[in-house]
Amino acid sequence: MTWRCTGIRWNDGRPAIGWWAPGRAERSSPLVYGQRLAFAARGERHCLGVRRAGKRTPCPTAATVPGRAGNAQCPECARLDRSFSVAADTNAADPRTYRVYLAWFGPGMVKVGITAEERGAARLLEQGAVTWTWLGRGPLMATRRTEELLRAALGVPDRIAYARKRAVRGHLPAAPDRAREVAELHGRAAALPGWPESLERLVCEITDHAAPFGLDGLPAPARVITAMVPGGAVVGRLAGAAGPDLHFGDGLVVDTRLLAGWELVAPAPDGTTDAPAAGLPPLAAPGGQDGLF
Repeated sequence: MTWRCTGIRWNDGRPAIGWWAPGRAERSSPLVYGQRLAFAARGERHCLGVRRAGKRTPCPTAATVPGRAGNAQCPECARLDRSFSVAADTNAADPRTYRVYLAWFGPGMVKVGITAEERGAARLLEQGAVTWTWLGRGPLMATRRTEELLRAALGVPDRIAYARKRAVRGHLPAAPDRAREVAELHGRAAALPGWPESLERLVCEITDHAAPFGLDGLPAPARVITAMVPGGAVVGRLAGAAGPDLHFGDGLVVDTRLLAGWELVAPAPDGTTDAPAAGLPPLAAPGGQDGLF
């Protein structure tokens, strides 16, 4: 049985590496800052299928995926996934309660977004939001209309590239300065007319992710992996994580979206990927790959 990486997962505010094998429930390996990680890609990168309602349906063709692709899905599975996507406005009948948030990623990098209330702060962690606050809660379409209203009125984009986010993580303003900027924007948003009547406004309560991300000990990014290839290996000491990124002590950054779909194994001392490396932490991927993480 081949367990394939599904990228980073934020569980209860802590990062973990996710794993999946056809016919098995998804699992994860928790990450600890300061631990030594060593892993290599083996074989080919395969489509992870479609994940919906917590369950994953395998790709019917077991298609391969390019090493540089940010999404570990073939075009067919990606289209099916988006057909049930709130972000793509293809699931307007979703009955769940949603929340509108204001997220700050660095100087001049702010966005407004929505997330299902039941997910809590998971979406903010997944995006790498450094400081944030809720703005309101209500039905999906009310939160969507509020999101569009605030984007236009505040002049903020709907997306911020991960490259821009990671470039500033090593030298951010102090936490009080970050909180002040978010609070000021919250005040501007709250003063705007035109909010939907069905949306409950929420007071400004600032949350900072410096601790979950390990920002205090984060080096400035020096190298960023842009693709994984068969036999390609990563070895280093984990300094922190933010959004999908793993930050290592030597300045290396690994975007875990590029790890998704690969079988990851521990590299052997001779550089091959057939044997586990000695002396690594006992944390392992499901299936007994000792020393992988």
